[in-house]
Amino acid sequence: MAIDIFKEYLLPKTKVDYIGGKGKVDVAKLLNGQTLFKLSSNENILGSSPKALQAVFNTVNKLSEYPDRTDERLRNKLSTFYDGELNKNQFFINNGGTSLIDLIERAFLEPRNEIIISNPAFIPYAIFAKKWGAKVIDIPLLGDNFDLNVNGILASINDNTRLIFVTNPNNPMGTHIPKNQLDKLIDNLPEHVILVYDEVYHQYVDASNAVRAYEYVKEGKNVIGVNSFSKAYGLAGLRIGYGYSTEKIARYIAQACTPFMINTLALEAAIAALDDVEFINKTVALNATEKIFIYNELDNLGIQYWKTQANFITIKPEINDEELENAMLMEGIMVRPVASFGAPGCVRVTIGDREANTAYLKALKKIVQ
Repeated sequence: MAIDIFKEYLLPKTKVDYIGGKGKVDVAKLLNGQTLFKLSSNENILGSSPKALQAVFNTVNKLSEYPDRTDERLRNKLSTFYDGELNKNQFFINNGGTSLIDLIERAFLEPRNEIIISNPAFIPYAIFAKKWGAKVIDIPLLGDNFDLNVNGILASINDNTRLIFVTNPNNPMGTHIPKNQLDKLIDNLPEHVILVYDEVYHQYVDASNAVRAYEYVKEGKNVIGVNSFSKAYGLAGLRIGYGYSTEKIARYIAQACTPFMINTLALEAAIAALDDVEFINKTVALNATEKIFIYNELDNLGIQYWKTQANFITIKPEINDEELENAMLMEGIMVRPVASFGAPGCVRVTIGDREANTAYLKALKKIVQ
């Protein structure tokens, strides 16, 4: 008998919080006016999409009115953005990538269910699953390239498995999962298991063997693509993101979304940002140039790092990761230790512009030498 993966929504059984990186305002107070570069949260160093900002400006005089009751206008825009290969009913919207993950897990998990993650990985996958009473199975990534352990994942699937999470590019390591590994995994998944494909950094990918989630969704596979406007589009402060899947899965998840969930400014900014090709191209070009600059300097310093397909570079210094974080703060640089993501001893650093990157590397040299 086929296993029914759809169910009624449950209230949370426990409360577990995801704690993000330090806030810039709080850190700035400690530095007494010293220049501060926030390279800890993978925000866009160029700021926000100008088209999104203009949309916000055009909308501020409407804040006394409720936003759209539904997210249909944004879903229509996304369908156009994907050249009609996905229809509006295949999208669902929520308040950023982290909220999308919680929404997906709320839809499909209940006590006794299981999810599979592959550490190093974004910690909310596990935190939110435990909140819903599910068991977390970790099948770690393999080797220095952090390859997906496809055979290990497939061997760990049972009747209670509901979701498998992959991050591509990986957060926190910046590496990517090649298409052949994902093909093998997806082609062998049973019908009651859904692959959640977190691709919030996909704009920065330049690897020739990379693949987007929508390639599998178009084939009708049980795959959910998770995307955010926080990174490349520079809208982290507005908290908006979107997912897409087969129409059956997307409609089911969308049932959990409440009316008026997306605020007016976020909705208008996201719609406008999708048209800002110039800003995305500028963002990606800067990232591509600056990561090469940083690679060369890290090589000169002899610090271990991983080449990235995202907008950050993770390093593994010889000194303690928390000691490095604190020492960098004193130099006006915010970075993020990622031991809680399953990468002990490693520190994730956002790729900035030349000014920010030069300051970061100068501070790093001072501390480690």
